[in-house]
Amino acid sequence: MENIFAIKKTKDYELLDSGGGRRLERYGSVILSRPDPQVLWTRSLPETEWQKADAVFDQSSTRGKWKLLEDAPKSWQVSIMDIVFNLEISSFKHIGVFPEQAVHWHWLSEIIKERKSKAKKVSVLNLFGYTGGASVACGLAGADVCHVDSSEYVIGLAMKNRDSSGLSKDSIRFITDDVKKFVEREIKRGNKYVAIIMDPPKFGRGPKGEVWKIEEMLPQLLSKVQKVLSENKIASS
Repeated sequence: MENIFAIKKTKDYELLDSGGGRRLERYGSVILSRPDPQVLWTRSLPETEWQKADAVFDQSSTRGKWKLLEDAPKSWQVSIMDIVFNLEISSFKHIGVFPEQAVHWHWLSEIIKERKSKAKKVSVLNLFGYTGGASVACGLAGADVCHVDSSEYVIGLAMKNRDSSGLSKDSIRFITDDVKKFVEREIKRGNKYVAIIMDPPKFGRGPKGEVWKIEEMLPQLLSKVQKVLSENKIASS
């Protein structure tokens, strides 16, 4: 039996080393050094290899900032699975993709293709959709996707990723909104989805300043999304 949790190695991403609170990664031809507080072990590569990074995120200031080599690009593309991501050096340490989630995108793609062979429509709701890795994976597998995020900036990147990956503009519906308010409206409208994806942050703000605190609001949201989940839902096993 095929192991759907094993994906093919991609040439555009490589974790080169990690340790001492940082990760050294290659995205396409660009090497990045970024902080990661969970990486507590000792690094494997010598410091000379870490010094080859094209961009280093420095957190010595309150907000932190990127330090780039003169010829380092501020935007570029990489391909993970069949998804083309448009990456950008911004004011944050994140660049627009979490490649470790590719195993989830692969699983979603396979299970949607299986469901699609038996049904005309497979509707997927992606809450806190970020730059659309899961949304594009589902769209490429044939699902009708609704992607919700509170940030216009990441919605813009998600649209670019949809277009770069060869999907039509009507394959994914993008909504810039507070997730909780959107789900409440979907309940009133009676809309249902066979699959709901959520990757909520610990803290965030909606487009109108709405505060999201995961420890306070996730239980409420989970109870609400049950009401927009179809009886014919896709169940994990």
